[in-house]
Amino acid sequence: MADDIIGKGTWLDKIAHEVLERERKLRRENETIRTESGLGASGIPHLGSLGDCTRAFGIKLALESQGQDAEYIAFSDDMDGLRKIPTGFPESLTEHLGHPVSSIPDPFGCHPSYGDHVNYMLRDALDKCGIEYRFYSATEAYQRGLFNDQIEKILANASRVGDIIKQELGQEKYTEVLPYFPVCSSCGKIYTTRAYEFLPSAKKILYTCEGVALRDRKIPGCGNKGAADYTKGEGKLSWKVEFAARWDALRIGFEAYGKDIADSVKVNDRVCEEILGYVPPYHVRYEMFLDEGGKKISKSVGNVFTPQLWLKYGSAQSLLLLMYKRIVGARVVKPQDVPSYVDELDTLEDAYFGKKKTDDKKELAKLRGLYEYTWLLRPPSDPDIHVPYALLVNLASVASKDAEMEYTLARLKKYGYLKDVPTSGLIRKIEGAINYSRDFAAIETEPILLSNEERSAVEELIERIPKETDENTLQNVIFGTAKKHGLTAARFFRILYMMLIGAPSGPRLGTYILDLGREQVVGVLKKELGGPP
Repeated sequence: MADDIIGKGTWLDKIAHEVLERERKLRRENETIRTESGLGASGIPHLGSLGDCTRAFGIKLALESQGQDAEYIAFSDDMDGLRKIPTGFPESLTEHLGHPVSSIPDPFGCHPSYGDHVNYMLRDALDKCGIEYRFYSATEAYQRGLFNDQIEKILANASRVGDIIKQELGQEKYTEVLPYFPVCSSCGKIYTTRAYEFLPSAKKILYTCEGVALRDRKIPGCGNKGAADYTKGEGKLSWKVEFAARWDALRIGFEAYGKDIADSVKVNDRVCEEILGYVPPYHVRYEMFLDEGGKKISKSVGNVFTPQLWLKYGSAQSLLLLMYKRIVGARVVKPQDVPSYVDELDTLEDAYFGKKKTDDKKELAKLRGLYEYTWLLRPPSDPDIHVPYALLVNLASVASKDAEMEYTLARLKKYGYLKDVPTSGLIRKIEGAINYSRDFAAIETEPILLSNEERSAVEELIERIPKETDENTLQNVIFGTAKKHGLTAARFFRILYMMLIGAPSGPRLGTYILDLGREQVVGVLKKELGGPP
């Protein structure tokens, strides 16, 4: 392997190397390096939420592969107030707007609180992907005094903190109020309070409950004047300084961030170093996942694509491939993208087990490394059975309902893909394809550029298919059509396979066309040519 290949050759290894070098310069290399991501607890977790977690865990793995002790911290922001009712949640939550999500009853009645319900959804996805983490609840952290030292330093230097925020963001709010939100002892709301005096000897913060404008509505305060004991978790730090407190208290060495909070990260970096005396963690800025309209996938917008939905159609490894393939560049992602990632995972597996050759050592290292990370550095000892996802979807779509698995396995044996007992990986892949066939019927494919001769050959075959009922005759018709239009049989078969199953090869076409149904095949080919099915 070339000397300039870092670790396993992926961006994860490069960043881990940079983190490690930085920690050595700071003389912190003997400490366990902790990576962190925040878990938003106010709305339905989406792919972006999972991306924060998986990337932080990936850096943790890369650090360990380079000989460094590391740990991943998943910190839930369940002390945050509910600003808006997320899509899919009942309007009855309106009465709880402005309250910490950990104090709001779970509207579905299955968890102790709203915050616990949302936390469960993301932690469920993490568990299904095999992500290992140490979980922190903000509510519990404040209650047990994890941030007491940081709160005291920040509030004792509130004037300086206010200046930093003004310099970086142009906001003057924190030159007039303290960067802390007490929970009102009267109405239980958090963002409605205005903290105006710090009493260090009493460990308390004086406040008035005045109300606040949250998004598109005004949340009234109750007028209460009180004193919050920060050592008992009776409030939380403002987001403008809370990251810094976490980084210092938990000794965090790496945290990535999205461009939407870049300004807040800049403020927290300065507060961390200038007020708390801790060099902030190494950062990487990543782009967002976008929906089909180009909008950021967001729980507040309501265009949520959940990890659970992805896992309905694809494996955990295909989902981790989405996360680890790259970190830069915004990406449009939708459920219809799952098949391409499932198939790409097979391609990576071929590279890992030497079935795909390349003379580019860097590229090979990157492909092999990426495959290992999709398995969280615990790859299988043998490759799985590879079947194009579209083939599985097509077979499931023509099978009788609730008999899709048996039908598909029987056809795979007939086509030579399956010699013996199916592997658990193949069974899981078929299950995902069955779900996909029920929800979407067919797979979206990229248009294939055809020459005039190729197009004419496909058009003629479309006319011939309905007339043939014998698989051997149909197979010969395909060969004859290729020859008639001056095409090699290999080229024409490749075109048909790409149109029908999205792969360059597949089962015997004459047999497959009759199994799938001549009418359905004709419809697919017409659609691929750009006409009505």
